[in-house]
Amino acid sequence: MAVGMSSPGPAHTTAARAAGEDRGGETAAPDTTGHLDALSTGIDPDDLPDGLVVADGSGRVICFNAAAARITATPGADAIGRPLDVALPLEDLKGKRWWALTDPYGGLATRNGQPERNLLLPGGREVLVSARYVREHPLGPVRRVVVLLRGTEARRRTERSHAELIATVAHELRSPLTSVKGFTATLLAKWERFTDDQKRLMLETVDADAGRVTRLIAELLDISRIDSGRLELRRQPVDISAAVARHIQALIAGGQDPDRFRVRARGPLPDLWADPDKIDQILGNLLENAVRHGEGTVTMEIAPAPAPGTSDEMGTAVTVSDEGPGIPEESMGRVFTRFWRGSKRGGTGLGLYIVKGIVEAHGGTITVGRGPGGGAEFRFILPVSMPAYLV
Repeated sequence: MAVGMSSPGPAHTTAARAAGEDRGGETAAPDTTGHLDALSTGIDPDDLPDGLVVADGSGRVICFNAAAARITATPGADAIGRPLDVALPLEDLKGKRWWALTDPYGGLATRNGQPERNLLLPGGREVLVSARYVREHPLGPVRRVVVLLRGTEARRRTERSHAELIATVAHELRSPLTSVKGFTATLLAKWERFTDDQKRLMLETVDADAGRVTRLIAELLDISRIDSGRLELRRQPVDISAAVARHIQALIAGGQDPDRFRVRARGPLPDLWADPDKIDQILGNLLENAVRHGEGTVTMEIAPAPAPGTSDEMGTAVTVSDEGPGIPEESMGRVFTRFWRGSKRGGTGLGLYIVKGIVEAHGGTITVGRGPGGGAEFRFILPVSMPAYLV
């Protein structure tokens, strides 16, 4: 009997009987391969990407697949037939023996398993463990304990990404908030000492820094919605050519040379139903990147193109290219990831990640390559996406 677990109810004496009863009481030959007969489960447990450990009604292991052997560094042959808490000795983060605490066979009959949690293997290695208690009927004795094991690498990568996001946001917020605090404190303390021009300059600086904070918070909200699949789109008819012209005029009004921009429109363009605010966000980000990080003429090309995923429907393709040094080939695959920066000219490194999320939320695609002038070239294609009630 497994040490630390209460005595189970009526036990299946062998792994063979446990597997055989799943096939209508027909007893199968003993399994010495380290997992259940593939015929009893429909799949080979060794094909599963996660670790699978199954114990029968007597608490002895009858399945220990290849992934479980890899995660625990225990050969399957050594685990088969041994008590569950011996073959899979787990402790919680406080060092207490997990099987003794959970007691699947002698605990409450209303429990049907354990949710996923971090536990420790011998040597202090962390593993994610969840368990399912299989009963023949409600409140009956546990017939099998099915344990799923997963490594913690993916979760740690996610945690590191979140930590990096928090650190980046804290760093980006510190500078404008320090400026806002400094200028407002100075104005409140010494208002009469400044001329009107000085006051205006300080207030304009405060306004610009407040706008920077607002944009950063908006980026964070967009990332949260993209990651959770909750990015909402308010589709309306969008004139993409007019939107491009509007963004270029805004850049020119901000001091850019009008001769730096070239727009090519090939028509007729199909109707486009999209979220106009999100389209502005895409265009603004791509144009700003081309102006800030690129060189020479920035070319915008708008043309019809086959819609993503279809062969007979046309969509709208927008290409933004410049004549700068471009993006190194080895970095092409990381352009749309978080925190990627093409140069040291500022930015949070979140813009292109958000652009990709918005384009894909519209059902479109976006790619990056090298333009005709040698610089970076971004091209996104959006489907018509006309609402169903108008079709």
